[in-house]
Amino acid sequence: MTRASISAVAALTLLSATAATGQDNASRRTFSSGYRFVEMTGEELFANVCQGCHMPDATGATGAGTYPSLAGNKTLEAGSYPIFLIVNGRRGMPAFGDMMNDGQVAAVVNYVRTHFGNDFQDAVTAKDVQDARH
Repeated sequence: MTRASISAVAALTLLSATAATGQDNASRRTFSSGYRFVEMTGEELFANVCQGCHMPDATGATGAGTYPSLAGNKTLEAGSYPIFLIVNGRRGMPAFGDMMNDGQVAAVVNYVRTHFGNDFQDAVTAKDVQDARH
């Protein structure tokens, strides 16, 4: 992992930890330990990893970089696409494949694909993620 990737992950974690998400999420927040994320549900992973760039409402942001909106995003229709992005990264998004196990990747993909105005009900599985890694 490059120094830039490590810095990006550290910044994402810090931003996620400090982002205002409401009382309910703040009281349930767990933090990552070491190099691997400890969160297991899609909601926890999104809150602690993804929303630092994609924002709590998943509408994305523009500033130091461009962070695409995940809300009502038709590119999430094929479950393999967000799996690939999370595992491998792309452009400014760091690869999280080494920091999440297959179940965690599947959980956050399913969460994003069923929230924020997305209604893709064909859930991805840990096996789908495992297959995408090969």
